Amino acid sequence: NRLGSTKALIILRESVIKDAKGNIVEILCIYDPESKSGSGTEASKRKVKGTLHWVTQEEALSAEVRIYDRLFNISAPDQNKEVDFKTYLNPDSLKIIKAFVEPSLLSASPGDHFQFQRLGYFVLDKTSTKSHLVFNKTVGLRDTWSK
Repeated sequence: NRLGSTKALIILRESVIKDAKGNIVEILCIYDPESKSGSGTEASKRKVKGTLHWVTQEEALSAEVRIYDRLFNISAPDQNKEVDFKTYLNPDSLKIIKAFVEPSLLSASPGDHFQFQRLGYFVLDKTSTKSHLVFNKTVGLRDTWSK
């Protein structure tokens, strides 16, 4: 499988090495030196299966990322007075994800905003601490409500 890497080169996975528990410990790849993202070369314009975004294991910080969705499953939960509006509560209105972020976010202050690639825009929560970073989604990159 060919993959792009953010602002880097296209890589081709050769093999995957796993430990005894089945965890991936190493991925062996080759890269195309002519495929630098944004270079305009023919190699850089090739279609890839996906784009990688990563933080090194040595530097990654654990964080809690809160993804908020609509509180209700319909746009007007109070339109039918015969049905309790709580019937329309969205059980997936909050998803809490364990994530890893880059170390520069340790210097952030509550209220600071960030774009997380391919996810949307987030704000550092006021309850965050240096040992427990919490980010709340404010705006997604795509809205499918009207679809």
